[in-house]
Amino acid sequence: MTPPSPLQILTFILTLLIFSTPTNSQDLEPQCTDRWIYIRQLPSIYNLDLLTNCSQYQTFENFCPYISNHGLGLKTHNKSHSWFRTDPQMLELIFHRRLLEYPCLTNDHTLASAIFVPYYAGIDALKYLYGQDQNSSFLHGVDLYHHIRHIDRPEIWKRHKGHDHFLIMARPAWDFSQPLLNDPPIWGTSFLELQEFYNVTALTFESRAYPFQEIAIPYPTSFHPPNLALFDSWISRVRRSRRNTLMLFAGGGGISNNPNVRRSIRLECENSTNWRNESDEYSRFCEFVDCSNGICEHDPIKFMKPMLQASFCLQPPGDTPTRRSTFDAILAGCIPVFFEEMSAKAQYVWHLPEDEYEEFSVFIPKEDVVFKGVKILDVLTSIPRARVRRMREKVIEMLPRVIYRKHGSSLGMRAKKDAFDIAIEGTLQRIKSRLQEVEVQ
Repeated sequence: MTPPSPLQILTFILTLLIFSTPTNSQDLEPQCTDRWIYIRQLPSIYNLDLLTNCSQYQTFENFCPYISNHGLGLKTHNKSHSWFRTDPQMLELIFHRRLLEYPCLTNDHTLASAIFVPYYAGIDALKYLYGQDQNSSFLHGVDLYHHIRHIDRPEIWKRHKGHDHFLIMARPAWDFSQPLLNDPPIWGTSFLELQEFYNVTALTFESRAYPFQEIAIPYPTSFHPPNLALFDSWISRVRRSRRNTLMLFAGGGGISNNPNVRRSIRLECENSTNWRNESDEYSRFCEFVDCSNGICEHDPIKFMKPMLQASFCLQPPGDTPTRRSTFDAILAGCIPVFFEEMSAKAQYVWHLPEDEYEEFSVFIPKEDVVFKGVKILDVLTSIPRARVRRMREKVIEMLPRVIYRKHGSSLGMRAKKDAFDIAIEGTLQRIKSRLQEVEVQ
């Protein structure tokens, strides 16, 4: 995999600089009422400079290849127009680039309903998570706060005390939630524990069970269609795909003897050849795609084809409850099976409505699987075929909501709300509600 050249990185930087100064078009855009967004102009040390050091972060994979195509990564093959080797942690770049196309940008912060802070928080966190600044992780965000509060037009922050600000943090919120007084420090930085940022809306991959300021948004998949024809072509493939496998697990872990849901899944999958069922719908009952050591992360070919052939895709928690695989499964029309509510139901409230979960997913408590002898195969084969078909159709219906289309996409593609559009709408509504609450207080 060839990393981008310095010229490619420079092109990315220049593109951001060219588009980063919006022109006012208030008189021409009446549909932008309550939707105007102002982008704060941060020094490059908070975003672009972090990209030029893409190969120099300690004990972390060189992420230079994934900067290509404005954070989408390199194409999976030369003739591809929709499929990229996307690294989830590049969502900060992807989001920034997409926001520069947002039709309701303004350079007058007093007219803005929301203020975007283009800080690459997840990338900047690497020096605290892996580098020599590991023992100074309580400082993560302190300089940024000082800059936007006291140096760069402090009246912008002062107007609503940060309640109208939002940023993207392309890691789970737990990675930014280390208590300030931990000594010695444990994993993570203390960005979200800083009282100074309590009013800011943080869009992360995974929120905590007691969210203060963070909201979870989907992990990016590898599919970023630039036009409606390519999107519709994929939907057609998903619909006509023959589902020969009952359930699939793409992931790692579960190899220790300690009881956990991944181990239970592995054991059940290994024994599935001896499992008997009257159904002749499936040629196999379980498939395991070994994605240990991150071998699948940038190669969607390894797991997308098996997912297209499976009816159900298992989504057990790992180091944290959520998984990118959830959104890969939806992309493949594979019905997700969750084992704890924090994996999705308590997370993606804007993109996967809580009251619709039974329509597109299955929930089996992990405790029942690990300690009570409940067999996943029994649960899934007991679901009537007609209901399975309805659930798959619901998954396909929700598919546009969880993908990030390519920047510069066609007008037809832009007419479909994707994960970015829904995140922006949710953020604007959340900020509006918070500002109303503040006024009442």
